[in-house]
Amino acid sequence: MIMDYKLIALDLDGTLCDDHKTVTPKTAAALKKVQEQGVRVVLASARPLHGLFREMHAIDCDKHHGILIAYNGGKIVDASTKEILSQTVIPRDLAVEVLRYLKDFPVSPIIDDGEIFYAESADTYKLDHECANNAMDYTIVSSLADSLNFDPVKILTSVQPEELYDVLSVIGGPYKDRLEFVRTAPFYIEVMPKNIHKAASLKYVCEQLGIQPEEVIAFGDAENDLEMIQFAGHGVAMGNACDALKEAADEVTLSNNEDGIAHSLKQLFDFL
Repeated sequence: MIMDYKLIALDLDGTLCDDHKTVTPKTAAALKKVQEQGVRVVLASARPLHGLFREMHAIDCDKHHGILIAYNGGKIVDASTKEILSQTVIPRDLAVEVLRYLKDFPVSPIIDDGEIFYAESADTYKLDHECANNAMDYTIVSSLADSLNFDPVKILTSVQPEELYDVLSVIGGPYKDRLEFVRTAPFYIEVMPKNIHKAASLKYVCEQLGIQPEEVIAFGDAENDLEMIQFAGHGVAMGNACDALKEAADEVTLSNNEDGIAHSLKQLFDFL
């Protein structure tokens, strides 16, 4: 029996986007068609809000009142009106404290105000990658802690992949009751307010729209998609997903380079 699904939640990097950071025509066409039939689409990413716009336009999410979940859930916006539905920040004094604390670890912090990235060196690992991925520029400051003049939604840190898991196992200890330290890529550990993750934000969106979890399909590939996959009535892991996600998912589809989303949706919607 084909379920009457009402919402599709999509991670971006490694899921909606192929390895060239594009949405393939086949996947875009499938998502446009389901939206034309009244299914809401949610883009859920660790990226800043600005970094979701390219994919939003690629699938016409802005034409169908889709929802943008940015910063791993720290900011939720209506794609059509750009109305901020929810936002949670790290208080500036706590962010400054964390930025100073991070000096003891082999990580490179990068923060943003929604428009520009800030880092302490132009050679910061993955800074160019982050700017290109989000179509944003950067400004170099001598000290992030000393120059911070806003409440960030998150603190991004880049770390060499071979060191990431050793760092992740200890770095969040002193802040475990106040902040989340989450791996979002093989080279990123992100710092966010406590209890902010994609599933919590997706739950909020569903409550606002009157949609039940069993009416939700969610696609992802990484650890920070795990709660979202578990929340959804039908959780789908991409073929390129990490093992933990594949084990938790209801379905493992083709990879992000093989139109895995379109392949799965064709099985779930009888009009495709």
